Amino acid sequence: MIYQGELLAIRISANAGEEMESRSNMEAIEGEGLREDRYANCKGAFQKGKITRSQQVTLIEEEAIQSACADYELDVEHATTRRNLLTSGVPLNHLVGVEFCVGDVRLRGVKLCEPCGYLDRLTGKKMVEAFRHRGGLRAEVISGGMLRVGDPIVPVSDEPG
Repeated sequence: MIYQGELLAIRISANAGEEMESRSNMEAIEGEGLREDRYANCKGAFQKGKITRSQQVTLIEEEAIQSACADYELDVEHATTRRNLLTSGVPLNHLVGVEFCVGDVRLRGVKLCEPCGYLDRLTGKKMVEAFRHRGGLRAEVISGGMLRVGDPIVPVSDEPG
């Protein structure tokens, strides 16, 4: 699979349900997630006291947000989706089981990040319906480092891992 995308934004939240804070850069920690984010600190809404592969970092496409907003007449921004990384030019739905790099950080797609009723309740919007099959990707940090807004996003391998 050939693509070259870009990291448009980074957001974290220290605790479940709190506002997502924008960052221009953030450290990704191998096997844990994003420093200071709720899931790396075991304070996520769906966490059971441990860090899992599918909860380390979440990504969503700018194109998916724009499409959902147009199709469902919503006014939704990246922060509303509660996803950590906003991308452009990356086919996230096709990256399950695939390794890719965001700048110097190596990630592996674990599973799609389908929206749930929690997001509907938190936002008061029909997020489940609007973002079904375009809610992003859950990924694990294979090799950590600094993420920076503007970093390129490129494939490492086409082979599922």
